[in-house]
Amino acid sequence: MTESITASNISVSYSGKQVVSNVSFTFAPGSLIGILGPNGAGKSTLMKAMLGLIRKDSGTTRIGSNSIDKKRKIIAYVPQRSNIDWNFPIVVKDTVLLGTYPKLGLFHRPSKADKAWAMECLKQVGMQDFADRQIGELSGGQQQRVFLARALAQKADYFFLDEPFVGIDVSSEEVIIEILRKLKDAGKTVLVVHHDLSKVKSYFDELILMNKELIDAGPVEQVFREKNMTRAYERPMTMFDDLEVQM
Repeated sequence: MTESITASNISVSYSGKQVVSNVSFTFAPGSLIGILGPNGAGKSTLMKAMLGLIRKDSGTTRIGSNSIDKKRKIIAYVPQRSNIDWNFPIVVKDTVLLGTYPKLGLFHRPSKADKAWAMECLKQVGMQDFADRQIGELSGGQQQRVFLARALAQKADYFFLDEPFVGIDVSSEEVIIEILRKLKDAGKTVLVVHHDLSKVKSYFDELILMNKELIDAGPVEQVFREKNMTRAYERPMTMFDDLEVQM
């Protein structure tokens, strides 16, 4: 059974300049959560800090009563595509198979069952026909699907995706969001760094809205409101009239 995820007082500085300031929130399991804010708001930094991938000034992340370090095997992370070496010589099926490694244990190699599961994950994202392709030969959307398949292969309960919809085709975006919805419906917790305001209401049921500090966190209808958006984006909400932001 999955548990709530809680961030408490997370702050991060780079070269003495604070980029995330005292952010706290709690979400119940079975949530599809968008992390929203303008460029430079600290969205990706917050996600990395929660996962312990970068040094924090302060703060903790807990899953239930446990530190996130004790839950590593049930956490999957999909980084931004720009942070991945696409020239690394690895084929698609082996990329996905890497998702099984955290649960294999020391000195164990993937079994036939692990390889079959990796192929099943490729089928879920519609990429089984590309299993023997080099990862660098794929389009941006195809690459993103493969990395989602790798996350699925981990059999994780908590999924962290950093800007998964940037630079991908419409069909890949539709495949990815549908899988994320299914994960949520299965009781998984999914956090997504996101930038496209027009998709917020159709993609997420919960939001973290920030601009270095937390503006608001909670259900979309609570957070995605004129007052909050004006504060976060530091512009009048007339800029977003077509986005049906709550008045």
